[in-house]
This record gives sequence, structure tokens and C-alpha cells, in this order.
Amino acid sequence: MNKVVTAVRAGLVAVGRRVRSARKDAGMATAEYAMGLVAAVAFAVVLYKVVTSGTVSEELQNIVKRALDAQV
Repeated sequence: MNKVVTAVRAGLVAVGRRVRSARKDAGMATAEYAMGLVAAVAFAVVLYKVVTSGTVSEELQNIVKRALDAQV
């Protein structure tokens, strides 16, 4: 029985260490959010360039014109 108690205690200590080490890493969330924001802005810029290009812009205008001219 003593070995079981020792094993359980060792497991709880290991979990406690993991929790404490995770708290030390709390600052990483800010860096991850910053990288996500940079990636989102880069994607938005690429999307803006594609949508405002001549061919895509013309096609979007045609789609809107057809939708507005549709018979109901």
C-alpha cells in the first residue's frame, strides 16, 4: 500500500510541476497572438490586391450588375 501512495504522490508532484511550468510560459500567448495578427494582415493585403486587380474587379462588377438587373 505504501508504494501506491508514493506513486500517487509522485504523479501529483509531476502534475504540479507541469502546471507551474505552464504558468511561466504565459507570455507566449501574446507572441502567438501577434504572429496571428501579422498573418491575418498579410492575408488581407493579398486579398485586397486580388480583389482590386482589373480582371477580378471587372468580374465582381459584372456579377453585381447581373444581380441588380435580375427579374424577380
